[in-house]
This record gives sequence, C-alpha cells and structure tokens, in this order.
Amino acid sequence: MNIVVVESPAKAKTINKYLGEDYHVLASYGHVRDLPPKDGSVDPEEDFAMSWQVDSGSEKRLKDIIAALKDADQLILATDPDREGEAISWHLAEELERRKKLKGKKVSRVVFNEVTKTAIQQAFSEPRELNMELVEAYLARRALDYLFGFTLSPVLWRKLPGSRSAGRVQSVALRLICDRESEIEIFKPQEYWTVDAKLSTADGQKYGARLTHLRGNKLDKFDLANATLAQDAVDLLEDATSFTIKTVEKKQSRRNPQPPFTTSTLQQEASRKLGFGASRTMRIAQKLYEGIDLGGETVGLITYMRTDGVTLSADAIASGRDLIAKQYGKDYLPANPRVYKSKAKNAQEAHEAIRPTNLNLLPRDVVSHLDDEGRKLYELIWNRTVASQMESAILDQVAVDIDVAQGQAVLRANGSVLRFDGFLKLYQEDKDDEKDGQDDDRRLPKLTEGDVANREEIEKEQHFTQPPPRYSEASLVKKMEELGIGRPSTYASIIQVLQDRDYVVLEKKRFKPEDRGRIVVTFLRNFFSKYVEFNFTADLETQLDDISAGSVDWKKVLRGFWEAFHSAVDETKGLTITEVIEALDEDLSDHFFPTPEDANAKHPRECPTCDDGRLGIKLGKTGGFIGCSNYPECRYTRQLSLPDGEGGENDLSQPKELGIDPATELAVTLRKGPYGVYVQLGEAIEKTKPKRVSIPKGTPISDVTFELAQGLLSLPRDIGPHPDDGAMIIAGIGRFGPYVKHGSTFKSLTKDDDVLVVGLNRAVALIAEAPKRGPAAALRTIGAHPEDSVDITVHSGRYGPYVKWNKVNASLPKDKEVDTITLDEAVELLTKQLEKKGAKKKTPAKKKAPAKKTTAKKATAKKTTTKKTTAAKKPAAKKAPAKKTTKTEE
Repeated sequence: MNIVVVESPAKAKTINKYLGEDYHVLASYGHVRDLPPKDGSVDPEEDFAMSWQVDSGSEKRLKDIIAALKDADQLILATDPDREGEAISWHLAEELERRKKLKGKKVSRVVFNEVTKTAIQQAFSEPRELNMELVEAYLARRALDYLFGFTLSPVLWRKLPGSRSAGRVQSVALRLICDRESEIEIFKPQEYWTVDAKLSTADGQKYGARLTHLRGNKLDKFDLANATLAQDAVDLLEDATSFTIKTVEKKQSRRNPQPPFTTSTLQQEASRKLGFGASRTMRIAQKLYEGIDLGGETVGLITYMRTDGVTLSADAIASGRDLIAKQYGKDYLPANPRVYKSKAKNAQEAHEAIRPTNLNLLPRDVVSHLDDEGRKLYELIWNRTVASQMESAILDQVAVDIDVAQGQAVLRANGSVLRFDGFLKLYQEDKDDEKDGQDDDRRLPKLTEGDVANREEIEKEQHFTQPPPRYSEASLVKKMEELGIGRPSTYASIIQVLQDRDYVVLEKKRFKPEDRGRIVVTFLRNFFSKYVEFNFTADLETQLDDISAGSVDWKKVLRGFWEAFHSAVDETKGLTITEVIEALDEDLSDHFFPTPEDANAKHPRECPTCDDGRLGIKLGKTGGFIGCSNYPECRYTRQLSLPDGEGGENDLSQPKELGIDPATELAVTLRKGPYGVYVQLGEAIEKTKPKRVSIPKGTPISDVTFELAQGLLSLPRDIGPHPDDGAMIIAGIGRFGPYVKHGSTFKSLTKDDDVLVVGLNRAVALIAEAPKRGPAAALRTIGAHPEDSVDITVHSGRYGPYVKWNKVNASLPKDKEVDTITLDEAVELLTKQLEKKGAKKKTPAKKKAPAKKTTAKKATAKKTTTKKTTAAKKPAAKKAPAKKTTKTEE
C-alpha cells in the first residue's frame, strides 16, 4: 500500500480515483505546523533556530496519516508544485521522522501542474526527493516575516497607540496606498480648453477634428488655459473662409494578443472584467484546479493557479491550434505557434501559465456543472488562453490634417478601421484603469488631399486635470508586480491583511488609507525608512529567489537582514511619545496644513474654535487625529484628513447646521463620526444623548438637505397594517441599513427603495421575501450520539456550518467539510461545546492552589513543539496553538 498526501480533501478525492486500489490518498489541510505566535520562535542567537508547533486540528490529520502508514510501504508527498507546497511536504516528512513513524518506509515527492489522469499518472512515474533549495527559500521567507513582525510590532504598540501589527511586505504595500492618497490631497487641478470642429465632405458625410496648431504655433495641452483664449481660437475658425485637406497619412498596424494568464494578470483581469477581488479570484481558481464533477467524473479544469510563468506546454499549444482552425477557421491561425517568455526573474516554480487542462472542454460544455462565478472565471481563462495563440488583429489607421485659412490654423482628424479582428474575436484586454484611453476606433469618410472640408460647427470645451486615481485591487497588484514586491501566492493575502488590520478600506472598489494606516506609514518612514523602501523590499525578494535557485545561502541572507534591522529597532528604544508626535506632525504638515496662497487667508494651523490655539497631530487610543494645543480648555478635534475644499460644502470637520426643527426648536446638524455621516437633533445634555440617524449608504453629503434630515429623524415610521394580520409594518434605518419590519420579521430595503417613501404594497412584498425563521433543515445526518442514540446532524447557519445534537450546537472548524466530518469528530466538537457552557455557569470555589507539576508540563511541551532547523536550547512553553496557516507566504 502507498500512502499519498495532498493538501485538500477535494483534491484527495479526485486523485484517489486516478491511482487505483494500491494507493490511499489523504489530505493535510495545508500546513501541519507553524511557528508559534510568541517571542523566541525564531532565535537569531542560535543561528536562527526555528521552533515549530502542531495545532490541534493538524494533530488529528497527522494521526490519520500515521495510522494509514502502519501497513504502508511508501509515503508519497504530492502537495502543490511551488515553494509553499514543497514546504508543506517537508514539514510532514520532518514531523513524521521526529515521531519515528517512517522507519523502513520510502519517502518520495511528486509534483503535477494539473489534476488530470494523464498528468497524475506521469507525475507518479517520475518521483523525486524533496527540493531543499525550495524549502530553504520558504524557511528564509518565514523567518524574515516573523522577525520583522514580532520585532517591529511591539515598537508600534508602544510608540503609536491604536496601531496594530506591521508586516514586511504589507507595510510597503500600505505605503503605496498612502503615498497615492497624499498625491491626491495636495493635487491642484489645472484648467485647460480644447476646440473641436465638426466638418463634412462634399456629399454630406460628417466627421470631427481637433485644433492642433494656431497662428503657426503647435498647441500644447495648457496653451488654451482659459475661456478667453479658447474663444479667440473659436472666433478664428468661425471667421475662416477655407478648410482644405492638407495631408492624409495611412498606415496599417497589427495588434498582438496578450500572453496567457499568470497569477497577477488573472487577478487584474478578474477584477476589471468580473469585479472579483484577489482573494475571491484565488478561491474560485482553487476549486477549478482541484476538480469539478462533470457528470460522475471529477476533473481539474485549470492548471495550477500560483505562477508567474507565461509558457504553455507543447501539447496545450498543439491542442489550441487545432481548436482555432476548427472553431474559427485557418485565417485566425498564425503560421507559427506563439511563444511567450516571462519577464520575471526566476519565475515561480509552477512554470506553466494558467490555462484550461483541456481546451476542447468549451465554456458552454461545463456551464451546467459550475456555479455562476466558477463559470465566469473558467470562461475568462479559456478565452485568454485560446486568444493567446490566435492571429493578430489588423487595423487601418488614418491621420488627416486640415489647413484653415491658408496656415492660420490646423485641425487633425484621427480614425481607425478594424480590417481583421483576429484574436479580438475572442478576447480583448481591458484598458489600464490608471490611464485615460483614447477612442481612436472612429471611422472617417474617404478624404483626399486638396479636397474642401465644409465647416458645420465649432465647439470649445473646458477641462481640468484630474488627480491620480486611488489604487484598485487590479492596479495595486500590477504596481507591486512592477516593483518586484511580493510574489504570486502572496498578493491576495497582502491585500486582505491590510483590510483586516483596518489600515485601508475599499470604497467603490478603490483603496483609501485609514487614519491608523497613515500614521503607521509615516512612523515607519521616519524611523525605519530603509524597510519601507521599494528597492530594499524588491532586492530582498530577489535574494529569496536566489535561495530557491541554489545560488545563495539562506542563513547568510537572514544574518544580513537581522544585524541591520535589530540595530534600527534598538535605536528607537529611547523615543518618547512626544518625539514621535513631533516627527509625525512635521512630516504630515504640508499635507494637512498647507500654507494658503492668499496671504490674508486664515492659516490651517489656526484653531477655528479658540483664539490662540495651534492645530497639530495628536495620538489617541484609536489612532491619530488633529487637535488643538490648548486642550483641555479647547476640545476642538477633527479626523486626520484635509478639510474638503477648505471649508466647502462637504467639510464636516465641524457640525454643519441644516436648520431648526419647528417642533422642538432644536438645531438639526450634519456630522461625521467614526462610523460615517449622520444627522443629529440638538446637543447632548449631561447623560442624555440626542437623536441621531445615519445617512443611507451612497447618499452624497451635498444631497443631505434640511427636509431629508427631518425625514430621517422622524424614523422609524409606520407604513400601514399588514393585510394578513393587521399588525403595523414599520420602516427604519438600523445597523445594516434601511429596513421594513413586520412583527419579528425584518427585511432590508434594496438600493432602489427609499426608506422615507416606501409604500404598503412594496413593504408587504418585501416581507414576503424575508426568510422564515425556524430550525434550519439538516444538510446531513452523521449518526447516533453514543450517549443517548439521538442523531447528530449538520446544518447551515448564519456563521457557517455546524453540528447539532439535542439543544447543543457546535460550529465546524474551517478545515472541516460538511461531507467529510466523522461521527467521532462531531461528538468531540459537541463535548467541547458542553464543557464551555458548563465552565461559564460554574463559579470556582476558593481553595489552595495545587503544587506545580513541572514534569507533566514539560512532557506536554515536548510533544507539541520541536526545533528542526537547529537544535533548540529549551522546549517552547505550552501556549494556545497558533492559528493554522494555509497558502500564504506573507
């Protein structure tokens, strides 16, 4: 018997079918051990010895593997074909060897880039040993991230109240977002004008042209800087008596297809075309890779999805070319196969690009077997892969110059005609959302040099330069890739961590830094500038790649990093909070307190409440804010952001009065708090809080009128009695937004419903759509509980799946699946839940503390913790198990 270990149960189930009875496939559920989240897990004093801990969930997986190994001759490690997959296999082999469970058993490693029968069987015919160069690259990355986080985070907690942990790569990504926000804040729009002419041919065909030269001078973007200059140009064109075609330039261009997807480009295009975030894209891709049931047979639909390689296998190219010839015709098939090369140095170890495992499996063939998001992503990958091998698109481009009044001005008309669509028949990459696309796909009528153009209309248009856009997930991933920050398997986790720590928020699919994120970046740039430099982080990534290539010793890289980093941390020990605040205040001064252009204008540093107060950066428990130097006499504060338009209509640094409520004679004000914008009636009197109502999501501040505020403050309101029972239906705004309520039934309003005017008929219809409360139907019956023979069942709840027995519910851990949890595992979960409930109810009696049993504790610690890279000085103390890691490197 051969025991095979993969990472996920879904993949295990698929592979087991391909290998036959001589193989038993088990899942490790990702990593089986990790560094405990405490000081000392990586010890630089012991040549970077690393202590590893097995958590309770992984312990059960290990026991299953150990039990299966008893009657086996061979252990085959078949985890994913990248650095992280190699590390998971190494951890398994090391831990089993430490427990002396591999005596007399052969251990081998196999890798495959796709979960198909052919690929699996070929991989198992070519086993190899563990690649220690890849393992060492993983160890170096894991140690670097640990040392950075566990050394720098305590400095942040002490010096920056309200801040959270710092990550080696996350901090640099956060800097990108914060730097972009600073650019936006200090951006000053510049006015410019354009002048366009609508012209026609002798036979009445119309076309447009833009003014490019005026009175012999070529116009730059800002030459028509105001309405007066623009009108002067318009007057000249309107007074002109002749418009003549001066030159007609024609040229043919070819547009080539993009290479097949890498991890980065897949995340970017899924974000642009499908609206999927990076984490969501990778989760869907993981399912497609591990296998989908296609009418009784489970098949992996795409190749491994963590890669920065753009090559395709010879078989995939041949298959693609055959398909193109049959589906689209020989005109769409280039004479020679297209070969792409990765620009990334030492590209990710899964060399091939992301592609369908079987190109003949068309998107329409799998639509009935996939959910909506799986179908969309598979179709995107299929289209991109096939298009990458198709013929180029051919365009005719035309540029026409029109002379006005014998040299007084020149107009230019551009156009292009798609002569052959080529790969565009199947796929067109979205334009970069960082750039303004020019629409050149305009058809021009046939124009000949010397022809007369007829003037139809002259128009001028005002424009203003725009600030650079905030990063979207797509543009942030692209920027990190360009800078060499992070690697394909880390982009999604980097973005997620920044959001989880409340350093950034995603608004309208764009990243905006939160107060604490800006403070953290400013602190790091002042006191740890080297470690948030783009080049430094990129160079370190290159060194990690060099380790995996076997050209650099991993301990040497760690020593080079640690010596300088540790010294930098030591230098901050004497810093006081006052010194930190002063440094932050000075660094952020130009952004938050810009000197006004008008010398007579009030300086932003002057407190608007008191006469002699100076505004500056302050630190509170929840992060940074702007406050007055005369605190506590003056309590003026505002958020750490620039006033909108220096006191414009959207500036809520101070309450904005909308009017006086006639019923109470109290002021109705518009305010901004930590949870968003709201309206308030009156002021707080001692401990009595005034009435407040949040502004509905998506409502612009400029749209909040006194009438709207009055309507919101009148909520909740009665809509009318329900026709079934006469009970009143109520409309209001709660923590999850606008809703209607009937008895104990709540139903959220849609974006098209107005909480202030929604009527009875609509409310009744919404209530009817609300899910009925009651016991959730069982998804599966596991078996009878040994205590009373009552069935244990699995249900789907608000917070995920759970097991139920009598009146006891216990949530399933993330590594458990509804279809695979066993009776013993369910009983254990329910028993732990009962113990928790019992512990809450019991009041422990006061009694003498028992004598310490150090021997037992040491034994336990040795059982769950081990050092493998270097001998440990002492066993790690027993502590709560580390959170289990899966496919992340950052």
